[in-house]
Amino acid sequence: MVAVFILSKAIKIVNEYERVVIFRLGRLSGIKGPGLFLIIPVIDTVVKIDLRVVTIDVPKQAVITKDNVTVAVDAVIYYQVIEPSKAVNEVENFKYATAMLSQTTLRDVIGQLELDDVLSDRENVNRNIQEQLDISTDPWGIKVTGVTLRDVSIDETMLRAIAKQAEAEREKRSRIILSEGEYLAAEKMKQAAQLYQEMPVSLKLRELQTYAEIARERNLIVVSNSTDIAEIAAMSKAFSRKE
Repeated sequence: MVAVFILSKAIKIVNEYERVVIFRLGRLSGIKGPGLFLIIPVIDTVVKIDLRVVTIDVPKQAVITKDNVTVAVDAVIYYQVIEPSKAVNEVENFKYATAMLSQTTLRDVIGQLELDDVLSDRENVNRNIQEQLDISTDPWGIKVTGVTLRDVSIDETMLRAIAKQAEAEREKRSRIILSEGEYLAAEKMKQAAQLYQEMPVSLKLRELQTYAEIARERNLIVVSNSTDIAEIAAMSKAFSRKE
């Protein structure tokens, strides 16, 4: 019976996604798995490590951005144990340590950015957090595989201020477009004035055309001075001879 009991304690089986760190009399003996292996009962102690990707739900963190705006940010962190011996020997509780480090790193990265950058460039923010976490967890044998900002909440007062800012920006753009239109119209009028100055008869013809348009719009009859008509005819003939 004693032999059967000892043998049952000596036989260990771990899954494909698991590894076992073995300590023999307190010293690191090696890493076993996956599958079946034997240990020495009482003398050997084992710590089982899961190699699958682990998800950390980082709770909402109140963070002050670089432009002094308070936001509430939460995220999801994905990591994986790459070196089981380091995860056991270099840190007391690698799961808790990674979770706490994720919170502080999230606050540090967001605190160095302005609100507009956090809202408009989340992909870059995610990459910065991941890189910093990966550097910090590398001595623990942990690889951070991904970071995703899940939500960025802003106070209602700040939301109203952002809405006013956006409205002012749209108003500025509309005024710029209107000014550009007026500038182009003025340029065209300047060119037209130069043409009329070179050909005065064109100005008179334009005047008669305007009279005709007014008459059509208001159902009026516009009677022009016969002298003006004669003058236009004379100028037209002179211009034709000049051509």
